[in-house]
Amino acid sequence: MNVVFAVKQYISKMIEDSGPGMKVLLMDKETTGIVSMVYTQSEILQKEVYLFERIDSQNRETMKHLKAICFLRPTKVLHKLSYFSNVISKSDVKSLAEADEQEVVAEVQEFYGDYIAVNPHLFSLNILGCCQGRNWDPAQLSRTTQGLTALLLSLKKCPMIRYQLSSEAAKRLAECVKQVITKEYELFEFRRTEVPPLLLILDRCDDAITPLLNQWTYQAMVHELLGINNNRIDLSRVPGISKDLREVVLSAENDEFYANNMYLNFAEIGSNIKNLMEDFQKRKPKEQQKLESIADMKAFVENYPQFKKMSGTVSKHVTVVGELSRLVSERNLLEVSEVEQELACQNDHSSALQNVKRLLQNPKVTEFDAARLVMLYALHYERHSSNSLPGLMMDLRNKGVSEKYRKLVSAVVEYGGKRVRGSDLFSPKDAVAITKQFLKGLKDIIVFVIGGATYEEALTIYNLNRSTPGVRIVLGGTTVHNTKSFLEEVLASGLHSRSRESSQVPSRSASRR
Repeated sequence: MNVVFAVKQYISKMIEDSGPGMKVLLMDKETTGIVSMVYTQSEILQKEVYLFERIDSQNRETMKHLKAICFLRPTKVLHKLSYFSNVISKSDVKSLAEADEQEVVAEVQEFYGDYIAVNPHLFSLNILGCCQGRNWDPAQLSRTTQGLTALLLSLKKCPMIRYQLSSEAAKRLAECVKQVITKEYELFEFRRTEVPPLLLILDRCDDAITPLLNQWTYQAMVHELLGINNNRIDLSRVPGISKDLREVVLSAENDEFYANNMYLNFAEIGSNIKNLMEDFQKRKPKEQQKLESIADMKAFVENYPQFKKMSGTVSKHVTVVGELSRLVSERNLLEVSEVEQELACQNDHSSALQNVKRLLQNPKVTEFDAARLVMLYALHYERHSSNSLPGLMMDLRNKGVSEKYRKLVSAVVEYGGKRVRGSDLFSPKDAVAITKQFLKGLKDIIVFVIGGATYEEALTIYNLNRSTPGVRIVLGGTTVHNTKSFLEEVLASGLHSRSRESSQVPSRSASRR
């Protein structure tokens, strides 16, 4: 169950089916992202695809000597070789035929690559703000159903479906996926297995803690501090950044260093970059520079043109790690993260409150991180007898934290507080033992998180796949969150409009869903 391989196979097939000769690949906004995640432009050039264009481009020349391969989401379009990323209705096919007055359409096919393949075991639909309150936005429910059923078809799975009992949104999505499987039953007639695959649908509301935490493994940390958008990282705001590094691509498919280090912790990354550069230095005996810090590494790359030319990959990673290191120091993130972990994993209210108050007084702690700490406190100690949220809210105000972030504290509790959770996030039970018990007897599992998954959860899935022989798990979500995007998700839900900058402890009599 490799989602990158599945999408890559579809792209290769449509190019091969078009036959020899020069080709143009026409895509829409979404399929452009889908293709770019699994293929580089240079790789596709080797397959005689010499031009890549958006279907909505206004300034296209007429080039009748090129074969047009169109990879599109199912919409009202017409081109010579049309490959649709999902199921298209018979009425759409009829409309396409009627509109083809010049008889230029040679072939129409459904290729089910209707999702973003992030890692081999992680996919996303790039949807931010999927729900309105506790209920689906109708358009996003439709898009999510399409993406999830395309995922099942691309992996050739007809699963039994289970969903989170406490979530109406999870129940609704499960029903919609089941309806598509029933309607398109011929497409889902795959070879039966002894153990049927499982589709497990969860709701982000059940765990608002994980997307609020700082991260310390490479891929997750880059997304948390810099942001990853379809494998691209915007470094334009990095002080002193060179023009050619203002935007970089991190893809495990085309970057061996990234593939080998994406799940390692921050300390190991710096050490591995240093080792790589020192290995190269050994081949250049005239250069005996010592690499003692990230700053030394950056200076080495910038002042060694030949090395920079030969190792753009190293140059990229030195820049990224250098910026991560700067932000960690500037924002005091080691200390902030330590308190975050205490809030997430321990149950000592007095110590947690004392440490949060101490950090709120620290001028190096940004308003973003200060609000994040109070959110974690509010979620964990929502109904504690000594809840001190009103005092912490006053501390945020005194620190100069903007009203936007102060209001988000109560909005996050409204989104994922005890009243709406179906499980106990802070239970001391052995999560590893529970997971092993759940996996017993299962083989192929697709986990989908409404409201977005995280790279930390993707790392857990990666480790489970490695440590559990015979079990294959794929994780997906409406998006892949960092803290910033998660707070945007909370805002988009509209729950903040019913929240207030609370100076009261939530009622103990609140019902539990």
